Amino acid sequence: MAKVVIIGAGSQVFAGTLTRDILAYEATSDTEFGYVDINATKLELAEQYAQRIIREGNYANASVTSTTDRREALKGADYVIISILVGGYAPIETEIDIPMKYGINQCIGDTLTPGGIMRCLRTLPELVAIGDDIAELCPNATVMNYTNPMSMLSWGFMDAHPELSYVGLCHSVQGTAGEWAKRLNVDISDVNYECAGINHQAWLTRYEVNGEDQLPAIRELAFDPAIWSGDSTRMEYLKHFGYPVTESSGHGSEYNWWFRKDDETIERYCDSSVTRWNGLSGYIKRLYDNPDWLEKMQKRVSDEKPLNLERGREYGSQIIHAMETGQVEVIHGTVKNHGLIDNLPPDVAVEVPVHVDKNGLQPMHVGALPTQLAAINRAQLLVQELAVRAVQEKDPERVFQAMAMDPLCAMSCTLDQIRAMTRELMAAHREYIPILDGGLPADQKVMYTERTKDAEIHIDPGEEG
Repeated sequence: MAKVVIIGAGSQVFAGTLTRDILAYEATSDTEFGYVDINATKLELAEQYAQRIIREGNYANASVTSTTDRREALKGADYVIISILVGGYAPIETEIDIPMKYGINQCIGDTLTPGGIMRCLRTLPELVAIGDDIAELCPNATVMNYTNPMSMLSWGFMDAHPELSYVGLCHSVQGTAGEWAKRLNVDISDVNYECAGINHQAWLTRYEVNGEDQLPAIRELAFDPAIWSGDSTRMEYLKHFGYPVTESSGHGSEYNWWFRKDDETIERYCDSSVTRWNGLSGYIKRLYDNPDWLEKMQKRVSDEKPLNLERGREYGSQIIHAMETGQVEVIHGTVKNHGLIDNLPPDVAVEVPVHVDKNGLQPMHVGALPTQLAAINRAQLLVQELAVRAVQEKDPERVFQAMAMDPLCAMSCTLDQIRAMTRELMAAHREYIPILDGGLPADQKVMYTERTKDAEIHIDPGEEG
């Protein structure tokens, strides 16, 4: 009997989905679950839903308990799954709205951009603290993290706890591979693919059906108006750089300099009526501040309609099954590079194939990415490193530097404007980033320069009307 601890189990969907998937395997149908969350109400409802899964699935040997004390839950854990949101909706709203004042139009803001950087600042210290508890109470446990910004958090966690078995997990690789199978009208079980890069920006560098290369056909489909209009950013990557990229067009639109320059490019590449990812605060509010959460969770617990207990596609259950049974799985996860991708730096967090069996997680060497793809990844990695260093060094100036190197910020603002925005964000988030002790980037005089036809006019923003 394996013990699986899920930290952040009070989510409306996530913990229940993983519980269902783990129990759907006969070999792990006797799993002992330990649910942890800081919200006692959500935690109680999540446990009730898990009990319903156990009851309807006739998993007589499975069990679930819940507690707000993670240290108590972690004792004896074999696997720890982490999915947390530090600070709730309030800081997310400000990290979208404050940059918007400076012309920085984000989409999701949980991976790069000001949103991803600020989320790293408030989440990484808590993730490392969880790692401290794991190292003390269950050092042999396998740690699976589903929390964004995945690459930044994985980088910082693995720096702090290199002794722990860790992998960052996302569904974007298998999701993208499945999308292309549908577009090619083939069965995904007949597909052999290789995918590598960084989380939310990994590349399908091989895609074969029964041994036949499908990349030429995939490149042709990038010009299909029906496909392009529903997935425009990713099709632009494919058209110009030659390989399919993971994650949605919404995410992909904000990691670079090309698609969110102004109203015209946003209308062209980010049409909300087609792709629905230009809603900004509206989208974020629906995702993180749903006023109907209590009603929905209660309905999930008591709904008379039988549950669908078919196993889904999340990697967490596959990892646990492979390690418990020895049945080999190859998943894609975020790990330390350490030579896995030859033309990315060795200490960064990369997303690569990972072989899993009774011996645990064994990341696979994939060689060098095509040079243009590695270059695109490196643009993100520079920002990630600076954000991680900001937490590790407790240095607010590193926060500004990360913002300055972010492609969306650099495209939209001058350095003075980025510094002013960073100070405003840091002030708004003071209570959520105690590791920085309320510090702000250096108090340098900010001067905006506006160029007119005949002269340069220097404006002190403190004197603007």
